[in-house]
Amino acid sequence: MPYRTSDFVPILEGGRWFFCLIKTLCLYLCSYCEISTKMSEKKDFVNPIDKDKIAENPHSLPYAHTVGGSVIKPVDEGAVKGKAIRAMEQQTDMQMDQIKMQIELLAEQARAIQKRKEISEMIYDATLSFEPLIGHTYHLYEREDEITILSLISPREWGRSKTYQRFVATVRLLADHTWDVLEEG
Repeated sequence: MPYRTSDFVPILEGGRWFFCLIKTLCLYLCSYCEISTKMSEKKDFVNPIDKDKIAENPHSLPYAHTVGGSVIKPVDEGAVKGKAIRAMEQQTDMQMDQIKMQIELLAEQARAIQKRKEISEMIYDATLSFEPLIGHTYHLYEREDEITILSLISPREWGRSKTYQRFVATVRLLADHTWDVLEEG
């Protein structure tokens, strides 16, 4: 808005006009009027959406507040607990079966060790006409008088002249001086 010098009130003081002071005051007042006019225009804004149809805190609603929002369904606690219990039972049953298999394997290994021990005792009670060497294969027989014999000859090598009544086992001497049973008779 243009200003004219005739709009300013002259102030006489010591013979000088103080137009600068008055001009500054006028500019300040005019800019204040423009700002207050703009502010009054903003205050007059009316929201076209009905207040009954909007929520102040839509993030806290128990349902979707927009058309594109995801569907929120209440959780059935009984179904959730039922699924969790079934999953837990399946997992523990699987672990119990695994432990059962491990126990059966250990029992089988214990029986094999017990059998090795019995055969080893029979061999050390048997008649030995040689010194057995570690890692070699030997054959254990029982004669008619129930005396056991350790032999280098296998049951297939005897032919018709058998000097034993019963073949007991084919064994190999291990480094710890126990016998590994390769074949039982």
